[in-house]
Amino acid sequence: MNNVNVTATPALRVPRVRMEFWFVVIGAALWGIDPLFRNLLLKHVSSWQLVFLEHILLVLAAAPVLWKNRADLKGIGVRQMGAILFISWGGSAIATVLFTQGVAYGDLNAVLLLQKLQPLMAILLARIVLKEALPKSFGIFVVIALIGTYLLTFGWNLPFGEHVNFIKPGNLFAIGAALLWGGSTVMGSYLLRSMKYETVTSLRFSMALPLLLAMVLINGGSWHLPTELGPIAGFTVNLLLQALLPGLLSMLLYYKGLSAVKASYATLAELSFPIAGVLVNWLAFKLGWLTDKQIITSAQFVGFLLIWTVLFIISRQKETANIFND
Repeated sequence: MNNVNVTATPALRVPRVRMEFWFVVIGAALWGIDPLFRNLLLKHVSSWQLVFLEHILLVLAAAPVLWKNRADLKGIGVRQMGAILFISWGGSAIATVLFTQGVAYGDLNAVLLLQKLQPLMAILLARIVLKEALPKSFGIFVVIALIGTYLLTFGWNLPFGEHVNFIKPGNLFAIGAALLWGGSTVMGSYLLRSMKYETVTSLRFSMALPLLLAMVLINGGSWHLPTELGPIAGFTVNLLLQALLPGLLSMLLYYKGLSAVKASYATLAELSFPIAGVLVNWLAFKLGWLTDKQIITSAQFVGFLLIWTVLFIISRQKETANIFND
């Protein structure tokens, strides 16, 4: 009987372990549909205005959850408050605006590639802040995943031949967003040690709103919201979908997974984002939502396979590989 129980226990653990890791993958993949809505909305409002409107909806959805879990807010220390401000002001407000600015410049491929600086930032901070010990093979996973991401965005070409063309404002915005989001992965993991994932998600949005309001007032700028019924309906639907899908739902799934998965592995799971972005661009063109043809090249297909191979290998590893938080 003892032998039967010993062999049965690991088998029962596998689905739970895999599901936690894939929550992060799915949550990050939902970010891939973000530019589809964001591009349409930017025709009417500025980057700051769009992120502000988005956060108003997110806070309305998050406020009841935050009130229900208000016990999590008792005894918040200086370090926790610093982490909250980092994920809200840095990750939710400033990084989202920077990413929106990058999308507004139209060089989406470069923006997607530069977001892959996130793993480097997250791995570094995970070692310093969370004291996460990485396995010897982790470096290989990072290299393979980054190669796959490179192929997804730039194909077989070398984009760095002309430095003047590469160093553009849109690319600098993307670098800033990548660094802030990478740090937010680690700070979010730190908060999840003492808070529910719903609480962390709600705090991320709620604490960002005052900063966004201040920035909108400081930056000024006129609002160019649609005035006719049809455009108003289209703008409203896109804004709701933008806030609820790549906004609220993605972060709930992401933090639910991150509550169990180590930050250094979760940041690799986030590489599902460029895959989803490429597929969404292709589908949007097929449906006539985009006028520029989006072709999946052989290089992008190879990149797709490389990233998903890495994700599959990591998800199949056992708990004893120290992928998951204790």
